[in-house]
Amino acid sequence: MENYLAVLLFTFSTTVTPGPNNIMIMSSGLNYGIRRSMPHYLGICIGFPAMVAAVGLGFDVIFQKLPFLHDVIKIAGTLYLLYLAYHVATASSETNLENNKNPLTFLQAAAFQWVNPKAWIMATGAVAAYTTIDSDILLQVFYITFAFLLAAFPCIAVWLLFGANLKKILKNTLHQRLFNVSMALLLAISVLPVIIELVSEHLA
Repeated sequence: MENYLAVLLFTFSTTVTPGPNNIMIMSSGLNYGIRRSMPHYLGICIGFPAMVAAVGLGFDVIFQKLPFLHDVIKIAGTLYLLYLAYHVATASSETNLENNKNPLTFLQAAAFQWVNPKAWIMATGAVAAYTTIDSDILLQVFYITFAFLLAAFPCIAVWLLFGANLKKILKNTLHQRLFNVSMALLLAISVLPVIIELVSEHLA
């Protein structure tokens, strides 16, 4: 029980802190509202625990045997995050029917977890820290996955609601555009460590 309380503390604290998922869902709440952002929200809440389960059940072993796949994911994730940063920066402050921008779908948000640097750190960190070889690994992975599932819904909802309520404050179109650009810059900055790591590895 003490160990599982530690797992819960880890999952809630890491899920609620700023990261690509939270920045994106907050921006979606501001630009598209809660109803249109629900597929994005559910894609994160279900997609990330599913990724944790997959990592815990052996994907990390695959990447150890085929390390180039991890680099491929890092590069793809970096490019996709930069694309999403552009998507956030250019989001229209108007959400009428003429707006050709759309929030992420459930599948897009779920698939994004596999190229999200923070998601990889959280998933591999939890599996490494809270599993032991002398216990049932399947049961341990289930408990960790369930803990992230419990944490995801309230923690991600906080950011979605915060973004949606910002709409009432940022009534000026210019202010909304500045907010979007700021969030896009934060997204871009979040991948800088990954870019630096990739460059240093290939130049070494």
